[in-house]
Amino acid sequence: MIEAISGLSAAFGLSGSAGLNAYIPLLMVALAARFPVSDPLVKLQAPYDLLGSWWAIGIIAVLLVIEIVADKIPAVDTVNDGIQTFIRPAAGAILFAGSANVVTDIHPILALGAGLLVAGGVHATKTAARPVVTVTTAGVGNPIVSTLEDIVAFVVSLLALILPIIAALLLLALLIGVIMVVRSRRRRRVVPL
Repeated sequence: MIEAISGLSAAFGLSGSAGLNAYIPLLMVALAARFPVSDPLVKLQAPYDLLGSWWAIGIIAVLLVIEIVADKIPAVDTVNDGIQTFIRPAAGAILFAGSANVVTDIHPILALGAGLLVAGGVHATKTAARPVVTVTTAGVGNPIVSTLEDIVAFVVSLLALILPIIAALLLLALLIGVIMVVRSRRRRRVVPL
């Protein structure tokens, strides 16, 4: 039972962090499936075990560098978010299904759907919050916010691999916090006549 809860928590944490940056949790899971060599931290079942191959690790690493650079450049970050609208939910679906394989009662389609919804929800929240940051800081805050998003994605992914229940709770708290900030800023902009 504890293993099932841990697997689901890891799945939620990894797919949630994929909503912020698809490649950070993908690379971390790929490396965890490879190291330590004698007994890897993560054991992925087929077809998700392909993430641990060297060619997949190399491709994910290159895409991560491109994502990190593109997300720090004003205007390019908007285009990048548009492209990532398809990639982040897909990565979340793969990570959720690959991580939830500990729980055999979950149908793969349900696991993929849950990951898609979690990562898509985080990405939608991020996409809604970014224009607020752009307007309030004249675009200067975007690289700072992007860096913070990358740090959060890294920490949540790391926690999802090591302490999955804490990662899921942290992700939930962050989502609630972002939603509250966006709502309060929207209320301030709407001035009654």
